[in-house]
Amino acid sequence: MTVTMNSEYHDNFLSAQAVAGEKLGRTGQKSLFDRLDWLKQLHELCLPGNQPLIVQSAENDAQAWLFLMKKGYGNYTALANWYNFTYRPIFTDDYDEVTKLALLASVAKKLSSQCHRIEISPVPEEDHAASLTERAFEQAGWLVFKSKADDNHILSVQGRTFDQYWASRPGQLRNTVRRKAKKNIVSIRIETEFADEHWTDYCDVYSNSWKPEEGNPEFLKNIAQQEANAGCLRLGLAYIDGKPVAAQFWTVENGEALIHKLAHVEDATKSSPGTLLSVAMFQHAIDVDGVKLIDFGTGNDPYKREWMEDVRTRYRLDMFWPNNPLSWLSILRYQMSALVGKR
Repeated sequence: MTVTMNSEYHDNFLSAQAVAGEKLGRTGQKSLFDRLDWLKQLHELCLPGNQPLIVQSAENDAQAWLFLMKKGYGNYTALANWYNFTYRPIFTDDYDEVTKLALLASVAKKLSSQCHRIEISPVPEEDHAASLTERAFEQAGWLVFKSKADDNHILSVQGRTFDQYWASRPGQLRNTVRRKAKKNIVSIRIETEFADEHWTDYCDVYSNSWKPEEGNPEFLKNIAQQEANAGCLRLGLAYIDGKPVAAQFWTVENGEALIHKLAHVEDATKSSPGTLLSVAMFQHAIDVDGVKLIDFGTGNDPYKREWMEDVRTRYRLDMFWPNNPLSWLSILRYQMSALVGKR
């Protein structure tokens, strides 16, 4: 395929917005993590000290975007952090693979004049993002090293009702829920609209849980408000005697439920409020929202295996421009490591 590409850099989000318009908004992007409003807020509130480098390639109306941030001289990384379930190149439509490859290769060629190293993760493969990115950068002359970055636990509903799904859960989990629910100690509510009082309850649970301090509460609150306005928020709260003891922050959109955050107060563990709340959230997502997939994000916490049935790999791509001497030592280290691994 021979095409004439127009590639350019942007160092701010207003410039990118002016070019992309709604193509990087909710109507143009299925995934929350591929939208400009997510990326802009993530940078402003969580990564403000990191200079952004936004690269766009276009051919007629077809566009590919890669959002990076500076890590060091000529060294860039994905504009992403622990809040991201995924990170990948963003296309403004569902183009065929040849078009995507050409657009992304053009991005890679443009970056060779600015960078000698790029590291991105967590890149998914179910949409071929990892392999497509690897091929495009290699086609543009980069050396690419792909490795596993993390696991992503998911539940594919496959048309089941909640009761059908629940019948397949481990017996110990179902017995725990049966015993604790009979005591009628825990009350549960699932909110779809944002209210300060409910968010305060969520924050109280989180601050009194085993979880570390929230990385950026303002960012998370903004996302909750934003998704509530779009009808996508599912905020689960469990109470004992009127006191919040468990909380879960989900979003539901395009047939998928994302479990962003969950926590429970340690003092209330004996009543299993977190488990009872999970039952209610899963039941609502499956039977009321009719989702096809529930995504538990990245990480291998043991409790995820009780609820999820499949695991997807998230990849890290380390990409080096071999014509820059600053890359040579790192390339040698990777190649030596690969040789050792084959022994």
